[in-house]
Amino acid sequence: MVNGPLILSFDVGTQSMRALLVDTQGDILDKEQYSYPEAYFSPKPNWAEQKPDFYYEVLCSISKKLMARNEDKASRVIATVLAVIRDTVICLDKDLKPLSNFIVWLDKRETNKSAENVFSPFKKTLFSLVGMTDTVFMQYRQSVCNWLMENEPELWRKTYKFVLLPTYLNYRLTGNLIDSPENQIAHLPFDYKNRIWMKSGGLTRCLFDVPTEKLCDLIPAGSEIGTISPEKSRETGIPAGIPLIATGSDKSCETLGVSVTKPHQAALSFGTTATVQFTTKKFVEPKPFLPAYPSVCDGMYNPEIQIYRGYWMLSWFKKEFAEKECAEAERLHCVAEELLNKHLDEVPPGCEGLILQPFWSPGVIFPNARGSIVGFSDVHTKIHIYRAIIEGIGYALMDGLYAMEKQAHTKITELFIAGGGSKSDTICQITSDMFGLPVNRIQTHEACSLGAAMVGFKSKGVFSGFDEAISSMVRVSSCFTPNSENHEVYKKLYSEVYSKLYSLLEPLYRKTKAITR
Repeated sequence: MVNGPLILSFDVGTQSMRALLVDTQGDILDKEQYSYPEAYFSPKPNWAEQKPDFYYEVLCSISKKLMARNEDKASRVIATVLAVIRDTVICLDKDLKPLSNFIVWLDKRETNKSAENVFSPFKKTLFSLVGMTDTVFMQYRQSVCNWLMENEPELWRKTYKFVLLPTYLNYRLTGNLIDSPENQIAHLPFDYKNRIWMKSGGLTRCLFDVPTEKLCDLIPAGSEIGTISPEKSRETGIPAGIPLIATGSDKSCETLGVSVTKPHQAALSFGTTATVQFTTKKFVEPKPFLPAYPSVCDGMYNPEIQIYRGYWMLSWFKKEFAEKECAEAERLHCVAEELLNKHLDEVPPGCEGLILQPFWSPGVIFPNARGSIVGFSDVHTKIHIYRAIIEGIGYALMDGLYAMEKQAHTKITELFIAGGGSKSDTICQITSDMFGLPVNRIQTHEACSLGAAMVGFKSKGVFSGFDEAISSMVRVSSCFTPNSENHEVYKKLYSEVYSKLYSLLEPLYRKTKAITR
């Protein structure tokens, strides 16, 4: 529609931020992107922080540039939406001014306080019975709120509100410090099933016992947070009076954006963090005591398994092994992955016996894990390692998918893919071969912004529901079907090798950690 309504959608990522104008056909009419010179800085080893004004200043900059180029379209913008990285927090004082830097989700500081003293004997027994003791202890140690209470007690005493990045951006844009339940994906005392702050005495509240009064007020996704004032309009270029609509986490928006709303579908996200998500009407824990997250789709949930470092590992590989390709890519004005991906087909499925476990950072499911590469021989090259990374992420996501299918008593027959890794046809084909399922790629790589825009359009009454929004805004551009011979190789390698690796290596991981602590 030449003169139809538009949504101004912001995708606030770990390594870059994008502002996009999205129409009701799912087309991106224009986009402004800014890649951060530093995703974070580290005042101390393992810390990951960002200045408190950084994200808002970047948002203002890219928004002003985008809107200046599109003055003729400004009157068509009916709402603004944000889709923001998760678990990135900041402390605010009584005037809602920052007391700290943002502590980014990649931060790995840990409290020294023993979690042993936090749990009652009953809870310790319960967690032990389901094999979750290591997981809950790790969650306690890695919760920023616990580190602040232990190491910055004066700062914590002064903290009036302890909020996530999207909540703070909502405040900076509208003056209202409110957010949606669908955005509270973090180390916070949140009851995911009931979409409320956890009650005192809740089973896992002791993991991150932030007083409720320090947390923000909540409104459902699709509600209006506030409007852009004339002052904020001057800062951002967004027309004054435009409403900011509450959405949800970046992954939930992305899952909606690739059209995964049916029980036989799953979404794979090949971003800095790799994930597999469903959308279900029923609250289904992907693993015992791991919650399903609230979906931006009305009353639904997104069970999820996360590979913490995911496609970040390709950045690690480039830095450590691909100096030549990086230099060549700079000369050709492309990204090094494009050059590396051209060589993937030189290596057969299974990498001639090279198997990688992608736990460069341990996750919730495998809290004691370390990364591993097994099966080296003299035939292996750096391209074998590169492909083994891609296959290793695939194996880990297969592991997560099968676990969630079992928990949900469902069978996934169709995959939709998004994120930077999905730009490669070869990676999409490898994924289809590994899972033995068709892999669909939609018309845009901006699935996160597309899903957030759907929430905005539905909120403003342009679409009656998400099925109508998907029908209008999402088109499958490529479908990759599995090669049966390749799938048989992957199926055997997964069941006979990969699925056994963690249990065999975990005792060694524990010993290594104890010796090198």
